[in-house]
Amino acid sequence: MSSERKLHIKWVKSSIGYSQRQKDTVRALGLRRLGDTVEQVDNAAVRGMIDKVSHLVQVEEIEA
Repeated sequence: MSSERKLHIKWVKSSIGYSQRQKDTVRALGLRRLGDTVEQVDNAAVRGMIDKVSHLVQVEEIEA
């Protein structure tokens, strides 16, 4: 088995006042409400989404 890197993503700032596109990106990451945390696989697509909403989320790298 390969050790796959994962990201621990926490929604820390409200998306009120931001574009619908950014709200949809937060939703696509699997976050449903403020304070939620999710684990996602570390890949280019997820990194791109995080880059677009980096002002709203907090990210930690973890070893799976």
